[in-house]
Amino acid sequence: MAKAPVLTPRGDDFPRWYQDLISKAELADNGPVRGTMVIRPYGYGLWERMQQDLDARIKGTGAQNAYFPLLIPQSYLTREAEHVEGFAPELAVVTHGGGKELEEPVVVRPTSETIVNEYFSKWVQSYRDLPLLINQWANVVRWELRPRLFLRTSEFLWQEGHTAHATYEDARDFAARIHRDVYGAFMRDVLAMDFVLGRKTAKERFAGAINTLTLEGMMGDGKALQLGTSHELGQNFARAFQTQYLSKDGTQELVWQTSWGATTRLVGALVMMHGDDDGLCVPPRLAPVQVVVLAVKDDEAVLAKVREVGERLTAAGVRVQVDDRTDVPFGRRAVDWELKGVPVRVEVGPRDLAGGTAMLVRRVAGGKRPVALDALAALLPTVLEEDQELLLARARERRESRTSEVTGVEEAVEVASAGGWARVPWSALGPDGEARLAERGVTVRCLVTEDGAVPDADETPGNVALVARAY
Repeated sequence: MAKAPVLTPRGDDFPRWYQDLISKAELADNGPVRGTMVIRPYGYGLWERMQQDLDARIKGTGAQNAYFPLLIPQSYLTREAEHVEGFAPELAVVTHGGGKELEEPVVVRPTSETIVNEYFSKWVQSYRDLPLLINQWANVVRWELRPRLFLRTSEFLWQEGHTAHATYEDARDFAARIHRDVYGAFMRDVLAMDFVLGRKTAKERFAGAINTLTLEGMMGDGKALQLGTSHELGQNFARAFQTQYLSKDGTQELVWQTSWGATTRLVGALVMMHGDDDGLCVPPRLAPVQVVVLAVKDDEAVLAKVREVGERLTAAGVRVQVDDRTDVPFGRRAVDWELKGVPVRVEVGPRDLAGGTAMLVRRVAGGKRPVALDALAALLPTVLEEDQELLLARARERRESRTSEVTGVEEAVEVASAGGWARVPWSALGPDGEARLAERGVTVRCLVTEDGAVPDADETPGNVALVARAY
């Protein structure tokens, strides 16, 4: 009788496979309050690696980290009407504190544009104070009706950037720089993610923004997932909070602003873009553990060699974990590391040791082969880079092979329903067609130009709508 698979096969039930993998790879558990999550050490390790790399890239733009309060006076949100209308259904509001009813309710931050502007209006006095470039790493709360671990939770972790500029052009260019050179480069070069850079339609734009730039990725089932966004806020919040500066000409001018964010949703995206029926596949440049060295049996010489190999590989700059838990069956340990998506396993048993070799098992490319122990330190960096490139190539091939050119709503719905993306001329779709798609559970993920670039405006001639079902 065949053994039951460790995970529900993706082709049988993709959502169930996702939940199985999150649990069995020990990434996260559901929290005690509906919609919340407990991120387990391995899952948090992935987020920490993302955070460290993104933080360095953000600081490379000149932005500095700061921190703003979790609790925001409700009156702040009402100052920018479109913003509060956009977030009203998701707000968590505190009405009591210290055993008493509060004089003014406070909102648990869904995002920080309003409280940031309260302080930007104090900090910005002159053109010499601009640009003001601030980022914060924080948690936010948006009451989620249909939660799913990492993808949609009532509380999640993120970074949110907020900037103020003297001119529209400077703000526009900074938002584009974050979109392309921070988020795009990070997701491509570290997460090995394939995506489309595009412009959101007016309907999908961030509440209170004049333009939203997005990165859209195709998951393993063909659905789209928004990976990150960068917003041009224009002067909407500056006008509401009187965030202004004295120009070189001696006149008072409102600042132009941006905001941008990426969240723990990226962990879920990593699972759904790179995972397979055997578990997670972690890109080597991201992996907290790039290589695990396993002792096959409880043998003193084997254990000594496994620890020695671990030290040698660590000294060579590889992120290594030694697994010498011989009280746990070897097969179970191998499956656990496969589930966690560690790029390479180096397995050492008595026979390997006698031959001066180890068994090299590759998670991404697949296959196993004996390798001389003395050759590991020189070989592994090449193997890890090959697997990094392979993950990106697979993701790109999936998107390109499952994207179709269509001419109207019905064709677009058909493609999306079959697990693909459709490219539709925006001139043939427009807001009316977008509304008809929404009635069928399909959305315009973004607009791009005919050659795939980011358009300068919603109505640029030749714009193409990228249409899909989405998470």
